Amino acid sequence: MGLRNSLCVSMLFAASPALAADDFIEGVYVKSEELCAQARKDTLQTLIDAGNIVLSAHGLQGVEYNCEFLQISKATRSPSWAVTAICQEPGYVFPDVLSVTQMSPTQIDLVSVRPIEDESEASGNSGSYYLCEGMAPP
Repeated sequence: MGLRNSLCVSMLFAASPALAADDFIEGVYVKSEELCAQARKDTLQTLIDAGNIVLSAHGLQGVEYNCEFLQISKATRSPSWAVTAICQEPGYVFPDVLSVTQMSPTQIDLVSVRPIEDESEASGNSGSYYLCEGMAPP
């Protein structure tokens, strides 16, 4: 009976998604270097409250919007990861799949598979994000 229980527990852990790859992105990223300078002058929360999105290893964070990264898989031939996420905005929850690519030591590019339904959404979750050194994730 003990072997059966430990086998079930082992299978449960093996089936659980990994939260993050060992060498996934570190730090806080924002949409421009100017926004990073503004966050240093004010605070990161001030930037978020003004409607900006912040990227960290945990996901994307905005004032009424967030995407929690659930599973992160590292590519073997490029500095990229495939990420599954659950995103929320007021009254709406949806899944997303993103590619996260390290373009340089200070730039990350995100590409979302979620189609843009409205031009007011701009680029959705996709776009370039720049490292804001010395900032802690929200």
